[in-house]
Amino acid sequence: MATAAVTTSQVTILRQHLIDPEICIRCNTCEETCPVNAISHDSRNYVVDAEKCGFCYACISPCPTGAIDNWRHVRAESAYPLAEQLLWDTLPAQVALEDSLPATADSSSAVLPDDVERIATASTSGQGGIAPPPWSAAHPYVNLYSIQKPAVATVSGNFRLTAEDASSDIRHIVLDFGNTSFPVLEGQTIGIMAPGLDANGKPHHVRLYSVASPRDGERPRYNNLSLTVKRVTADHDGTPVLGVASNFLCDLKKGDKVQVVGPYGTSFLMPNHPGSNLLMICTGTGSAPMRAMTERRRRKSLPKEDGQLMLFFGARTPAELPYFGPLTRLPKEFIDINLAFSRVPEQAKQYVQDLIRARGEAVVHLLRDENTYLYLCGLKGMETGVDQAFSDVCSHHGLDWKALQAQLLQQGRYHVETY
Repeated sequence: MATAAVTTSQVTILRQHLIDPEICIRCNTCEETCPVNAISHDSRNYVVDAEKCGFCYACISPCPTGAIDNWRHVRAESAYPLAEQLLWDTLPAQVALEDSLPATADSSSAVLPDDVERIATASTSGQGGIAPPPWSAAHPYVNLYSIQKPAVATVSGNFRLTAEDASSDIRHIVLDFGNTSFPVLEGQTIGIMAPGLDANGKPHHVRLYSVASPRDGERPRYNNLSLTVKRVTADHDGTPVLGVASNFLCDLKKGDKVQVVGPYGTSFLMPNHPGSNLLMICTGTGSAPMRAMTERRRRKSLPKEDGQLMLFFGARTPAELPYFGPLTRLPKEFIDINLAFSRVPEQAKQYVQDLIRARGEAVVHLLRDENTYLYLCGLKGMETGVDQAFSDVCSHHGLDWKALQAQLLQQGRYHVETY
């Protein structure tokens, strides 16, 4: 707290970090990013604990909407408590610093608001954990449409990707924006506003979905995009629950309307310079951005200028692997595909980290190339296994994975999106 507080002779003024509930889309990025667990949430709001927040600013850059970048001057002993923040529908009004001081305070000893701002907005470079985009990535457009003013798209296709008897119902959904400009790049996400109210009588929170089509659309020049959506019928613990947005999307019919916000994302973008390699690792619907990047490369008029594509893709069975059919038809000289299946009868369980080890020499060959960009997307539980696999193959070939990982991150060549 001390890094963003100033003390007069009689009172301590805190610049309290808060989250705007009107703008927040509840994507959980801030809570996942916070290194001191100062951010938490309930079914209504995301909040910041003033006692824990160390003002490291690690959460600011990843937030797709800017909801996290809000501050209020308060007396330290009167900081907004978590219980109050959880009930907010809007942020409280900003109180002038002078109004936070007691009437008996010596105004000549008080630090001016500009000084508090200067202290609190010191350089945030070198935070770690947040990768810049590839140096050659195209400029992304973000926050073009808000919850207050969403874009309206029309469903032009809804196709089941997994087999009818598979336990996972995963859909390829195409949204047409008509005359509404909605530019997106590979690796960006959009927010879906499901209709109806939650248990508190409030509109459902926005849910984020990675775009599965390249920048020129699912159908080129038709102003559309696609999503890869899994129908959620249970939570991570296996408890039966119907995902609000996923079931809404999976049940859509051609011609239905959808409210969309965003786009979001300025980091998880693909490089555009000749010779750049993509090393992609995903499970399930984490394949969406990988499909977008792969399709972008496939459609390019000068594919020979591009570097290598290498994909590690995991699922329970082939029947539950999205885009299995199209993947098997891609030429091997175009993309090196490695599929891992963990629930095939009478076969040993295999995960993406197992294949990374099996292809260690080829993986390290790419990692040694300064034009290689690594992308990881899928369930959060995969991160540990993949990280250990990289550590193992690097160690076997004389590389220090931790040092290399830090270098890749700093150079915008290591990107992770897990959920």
